[in-house]
Amino acid sequence: MKVIEKEQVHNALNFNDLIPALERGFAGYFNMPKRQVFELEPGCEKHNAFAVLPAWNQDVIGVKSFTYFPQNSDEGFDSLYSKIMLFSREHGVPLALVDGTSVTFWRTAAVSALASRYLSRENSTDMVFFGTGNLSIYMISAHLSVRQLKKVAIVGRNKDKVASLISQLKSRHTGVEFSVCEKNDIEAAVRQADIISCATGSPLPLVKGDWLKAGAHLDLIGNHNHDRRECDTQAILNSSVFVDSRTNVLNEAGELLIPISEGVFKKSDVKAELAQLCAKEVVGRQSDTEITLFKSVGTALSDLVAAHLVYKNLDLN
Repeated sequence: MKVIEKEQVHNALNFNDLIPALERGFAGYFNMPKRQVFELEPGCEKHNAFAVLPAWNQDVIGVKSFTYFPQNSDEGFDSLYSKIMLFSREHGVPLALVDGTSVTFWRTAAVSALASRYLSRENSTDMVFFGTGNLSIYMISAHLSVRQLKKVAIVGRNKDKVASLISQLKSRHTGVEFSVCEKNDIEAAVRQADIISCATGSPLPLVKGDWLKAGAHLDLIGNHNHDRRECDTQAILNSSVFVDSRTNVLNEAGELLIPISEGVFKKSDVKAELAQLCAKEVVGRQSDTEITLFKSVGTALSDLVAAHLVYKNLDLN
């Protein structure tokens, strides 16, 4: 059995390979039981959690376990630690223990970009991105791999982190204008953006539905709590809503659960899951004026596909 560390994961993955692999994975046969997320101290404002995500397809069986401690950075630790165990589908033989934290960065961003390929306008040029955490550079790079964006405005609370992120992006992506979006300019920036992506731990809405222009695509991946959300109710009502997993999103995500509790949105109002888009069972964007929204909380299948791709790439090399 191989033990695959984060450096090997980063060396084995790129979005040009990972996004198509995920598309094939979501379009094909798979089994994915409901993931289990356990709040370690229910009601505590820290929201520390432990989760277990199982999945399998025709090739491999996998389970990811992770811990999430949002305030760890204040004490010098990472907020998320994770491992993915892979087993042979044929005989159940253990194949590898893969660093799940690095896989999570890659697969989260790749899933977001894969959904954007179905849901954002092909001629999208302007993006607003909320967040400066570890995911941010992966998220923006993934979106740049599927859309020919010309401008990316970044919203962040820490000016030094925003500046550092922009510096890294400029060195990797030439021909794209990266800029700081100040607090007073957020509404104006969102109003003109083709794609808005949020990867934050904000407890309160960052994006209002009234700001979204016709044809905009809103991508929400930061929140995993039933009483928090990155957009307001109006954004949900103004949009065609798609999710990575109905089971997981409708169990965890305040973006949908709060409007449902308000009696203005129903579970059946969700247009489709990502798997239905990839299998071509459902059409994504249907017009240039439609507002689309993708809510993701993460799936075991995306972990399985990404970790298996790492294993195969390292095995080939």
